[in-house]
Amino acid sequence: MSLDAVWPFRGHEQARVDDKGRLKVPNAFRSALEGKYGRELFVTSLTGEDVRIYPMPVWIEIEEKLGKMPSTHPARIRYLDRVSFFGQTGELDTQGRVLIPQRLRETATMTGDVDVLGAYNYLDVWNHDRLLTKMQRDPFTDDDARALAQFGI
Repeated sequence: MSLDAVWPFRGHEQARVDDKGRLKVPNAFRSALEGKYGRELFVTSLTGEDVRIYPMPVWIEIEEKLGKMPSTHPARIRYLDRVSFFGQTGELDTQGRVLIPQRLRETATMTGDVDVLGAYNYLDVWNHDRLLTKMQRDPFTDDDARALAQFGI
């Protein structure tokens, strides 16, 4: 089994959001995206700080899990409120671009150069300065290392 079949999105690439709000998905991620999942996407955020690009099959799996929760569960409601508020379906065009919804472009400051991080089965897109601030604000701690060690990492 290819490692890409297990973990298709890994690492970091720089990219650009053009004046029309389209992200050019870096080739390293684009080939994995198209090859494993196709071109249909769900573009959203939980906080509005970043953009999450889910391949549609991955997003459908999340929806199926949410569907098993009671519709009145407060965490389910809060999660769906946020991902629906920021989210839209999208498609990778023939040039490898995806449109980031305007509301999300504004709240996540998605203009010009951005950082695209592989996050296992989705892409996480950040304004560069905002990502650096987040990493300084929320450092990796000894508690994090201990928690990962429990999983053999």
